[in-house]
Amino acid sequence: MEKNKKPIAFDIASFDTPVLLGLFISILSEKAWEHMGLRVRPGTDKAEKDLGRAMLAIDSIAFLIDRLDPYVKDDEKSKLRSLLADLQINFAKVK
Repeated sequence: MEKNKKPIAFDIASFDTPVLLGLFISILSEKAWEHMGLRVRPGTDKAEKDLGRAMLAIDSIAFLIDRLDPYVKDDEKSKLRSLLADLQINFAKVK
């Protein structure tokens, strides 16, 4: 980072609820991949499986996507459904 440059701070509470839910979906999807053992855990060089936690993340994503439906455009809905399908298919493969 350049001298005299400070990181940009933001107030997460100022985000609109649908934006926050999209952020949560992104975080949960990363955790799902991690818990399926398909991504290395940050800060380690290990991939570990915890299918119970992976399923919890995937089920939560499905719920959030359903709740977001009225608030997002069709192209975003398609991306979210595709993400969910990818997670579900990969979960079935590692199960």
